[in-house]
Amino acid sequence: MIRRAALLLAALWTAPAAGAVDCSDVAYEGNRYSICEVDAAQEQLQLFLKDGEGQVYGHFSTLEEALAKDGKTLAFATNAGMYHTDRSPVGLYVDENGEEMRLVTNAGPGNFGLLPNGVLCIRGSRADVFETLAFEKAAPGCTYATQSGPMLVIDGDLHPRFLPDSDSYYIRNGVGTSADGKRAVFAISRNAVTFHQFGSLFRDYLKLPNALYFDGNISRLHAPQLGRSDAGFMMGPVAAVVEDAGPGE
Repeated sequence: MIRRAALLLAALWTAPAAGAVDCSDVAYEGNRYSICEVDAAQEQLQLFLKDGEGQVYGHFSTLEEALAKDGKTLAFATNAGMYHTDRSPVGLYVDENGEEMRLVTNAGPGNFGLLPNGVLCIRGSRADVFETLAFEKAAPGCTYATQSGPMLVIDGDLHPRFLPDSDSYYIRNGVGTSADGKRAVFAISRNAVTFHQFGSLFRDYLKLPNALYFDGNISRLHAPQLGRSDAGFMMGPVAAVVEDAGPGE
């Protein structure tokens, strides 16, 4: 009995703690996705755009190099919001450097202006996707915020403009959050999908009441768990989970 108890204690002592970022490849309704789920109550979920000298990070590798100087590393990252050709945010953007761009509430061209659009708000130990007008009314104090569009899921309903028989297929990425703000789930399609298919992933498969579209073909993912760190053209805002670098990293 004593030996069994000792073995049990040893197993508990040596077992690795479950990570609060969990990335996996899944299939749903004939489409393939990479999904990273973040426990917003435990992880350092942040937004990044520019370094201390005002230079846009633009690439996962550039951000990793900057974090390494402070003994940090990226556990996960993805592009997080639409931007202009100079990489400046189209809508509201807030990070540790302050507010880069104000909230935009009017309709406009492109996917961003396909109202309703929304805001990812990170504050304290939670993350929430708000529809833009609801965000304006609630005025939550966000440590980090990024506006994008369109909304994919709004209080459990798909965006009213999404059509089941749409022929608009693209690689797409976005984020959904749980009602209690603890789950922030980031997804990127691994094959071209419609808005209706992508929204259905968040509502019906991930069971999230609110979800926000980030972007299309330029979408990229950094997920060491999946052996993936996409390269390409410079990005604008980036959502990332930052961790302390381990020995030798």
